Amino acid sequence: MQEQITSNVLMIRPVSFNFNEQTADSNKFQSKGTEENINFSAQLAFDQFVEQLVLRGINVMVIDDTPEPFTPDSIFPNNWISMHHSGKVILYPMEAPNRRAERRKDILDKLKEKYDLNVVLDFTHFEEENKFLEGTGSLVLDRMNRVAFASISSRTNPEVLAAWQKQMNYDLVTFNAFDQNRHAIYHTNVVMCMGDTFCVICLESISDLDERFAIKQKIENLGKEVIEISLAQMNEFAGNMLLLKNKNEKKFLVMSDRAFNSLTKKQIELLEDYAEIIHPDLGVIETYGGGSARCMIAEIHLPEI
Repeated sequence: MQEQITSNVLMIRPVSFNFNEQTADSNKFQSKGTEENINFSAQLAFDQFVEQLVLRGINVMVIDDTPEPFTPDSIFPNNWISMHHSGKVILYPMEAPNRRAERRKDILDKLKEKYDLNVVLDFTHFEEENKFLEGTGSLVLDRMNRVAFASISSRTNPEVLAAWQKQMNYDLVTFNAFDQNRHAIYHTNVVMCMGDTFCVICLESISDLDERFAIKQKIENLGKEVIEISLAQMNEFAGNMLLLKNKNEKKFLVMSDRAFNSLTKKQIELLEDYAEIIHPDLGVIETYGGGSARCMIAEIHLPEI
């Protein structure tokens, strides 16, 4: 059985992090602000986050973004790449034109130095048809049971999902999730986090009650404890968590300070039964980028050379 969690991750240090006009329409978590030197603040938060991971024995491959072309969202690499036990790497079609330049061949070359990367599956041609699927933002994977959960939105297209499923041979579970204003939630990984024996999910965002029941049942049938968060907690990025481990197999649940502070004492106790919680302050990244801790990490599941 494939492992759900890894101790190897890829993170991209930003050089031009900022509010991205091109993503704001579909990402209601983003907001404009007046802060000076946003990129400097984001770099500081990024460096502190990486340090917290490294101190716990998680292997972080940090790659610097390039000044050109302008990629304000490069800090979120999990949207353009996913890496799998089979040696497959997948490149994804992205909705915002200025995000497409985040896909870099030199990053793949760097990965090849350490990992057995034998197949690159490229779905980026779907951009020509305005059809998108944004990596493990769009797909929340139960790698152990080969089940992919996907909340349909402008960034998660059913046709691209079908093409992905055909290549990856996963069961696909799709649903519809909405915020309090009935906007489709832009990425599935804001709604839910898949652990090895638990799943954090905002069932409240799935307004169709039959669909909500079916999703809950599906997760429980996979042998996971369902830990529910509210819509208000989801809005604080409490769904945007990621389970990692270190080289000694110790488990860590990564989320932001903002997400952690939105949780109840009981929820924290439940989660701490599964893993030690790491919660860096990612406020500037959440405010301007509309993404949080999980979005900043591309998991490396490739076999090591």
